[in-house]
Amino acid sequence: MTKLIAIIGVLIFITHSSSCSGQNFKNRTVIGEENAKQAIKEAIKNKAKPFYDTLIKTKETAIAMAEPILFDIYGKKEIINERPYECYLIDGYWYISGNLPKGWHGGVFEIIISSKDGQVIKLIHGK
Repeated sequence: MTKLIAIIGVLIFITHSSSCSGQNFKNRTVIGEENAKQAIKEAIKNKAKPFYDTLIKTKETAIAMAEPILFDIYGKKEIINERPYECYLIDGYWYISGNLPKGWHGGVFEIIISSKDGQVIKLIHGK
């Protein structure tokens, strides 16, 4: 029994020390990278039909999903300067683009996201 407790303790320590950087897992139960790898393998292998018909149902959710991607690629300041965004749901796809103030010249981002599964179909930024 003592040996089992020691093994569990070591596993918890290893899991905590190898988890995502920048996050604090103190006093948290962590599933661990090996379990995550297994979950990914099974999900890809089984490709089960999702329990939902449409993942992204609202304009707010579409924008909330797009912004972190855009911020990482083009910079938060650049993208925020293109607000307010145009955002339309067309044939099951969210079209979101930036805007420039009248008289300004340059390009804006354009992102198209599947409302069904959140897949990014297109992502560009004009010059």
